[in-house]
Amino acid sequence: MKLGYQTNTWGGVVGHPNGVTSIKDLYYLANGSTEEALADIAAAGYEGFELFDGNLMAYENEPDRFKSLMRQHGLQFIGVYVGANFIYPDIWKDELYRIERTVRLAASLGAEHLVAGGGAIRHDGTTEDDYKRLAAGLDEVTRMAAKYGLTASYHPHLGTIVQAPEQLRKLTELTDVKLCPDTAHIEAGGGDPLETIRTYIDRIEYVHFKDYRNGRFVPLGQGSQKFSAMLDVLKAHQYDGWLTVELDSFPNPKEGAETSMQFLKGIL
Repeated sequence: MKLGYQTNTWGGVVGHPNGVTSIKDLYYLANGSTEEALADIAAAGYEGFELFDGNLMAYENEPDRFKSLMRQHGLQFIGVYVGANFIYPDIWKDELYRIERTVRLAASLGAEHLVAGGGAIRHDGTTEDDYKRLAAGLDEVTRMAAKYGLTASYHPHLGTIVQAPEQLRKLTELTDVKLCPDTAHIEAGGGDPLETIRTYIDRIEYVHFKDYRNGRFVPLGQGSQKFSAMLDVLKAHQYDGWLTVELDSFPNPKEGAETSMQFLKGIL
């Protein structure tokens, strides 16, 4: 397996301010330095990196600078993370426009994966049609990503309509989209990450490892996740893709990356 790291630890997770009034500009952002993140990720021994759409689009007019950073640090560009509401027909075309713009740039820079999260929770409750709209949107994103040579996967996430195991089951009955399990979000949503990987192994082409303890995301090995058992399941099914560590925020991002790498070396 190849080991990667998400850049969102450097600065934590925010959103682009233009998104408040313009859906087509509603990007995720890690509110730190991508350049510093790549240097630290490489120094910790990872082979590749994933980043948010907003951090990628900062290089839209400077693609050669992005390529230079990858060469400088000897890193591969694994993929990009995007989010959308998915359930509101009036804004869907603007959301899809933003995602395709991101995918086009990501593909030109050598990315392999598109990770999509979302499915908004309405103020007055989720409807069955919301799951149908989310599924249809993910099918469209999957086709669009494939057009550019990327594999699209859905990432269950707290704060969406796919947090709990039953919600994930409901969605997967409506779409064939690949699944990118985020182990800590699955646990925080009431699920068992190991059982989730076993259940959906045939859909998994990309994996996020994240540890969880007392309601907080922590470096690998500092929580209760059964990573060795998860690796056994993945290996038994000949999974040889990317294993990307994600840690939304940490006081010392480089130290967090190093801690997780040391843990992975001990179990791989």
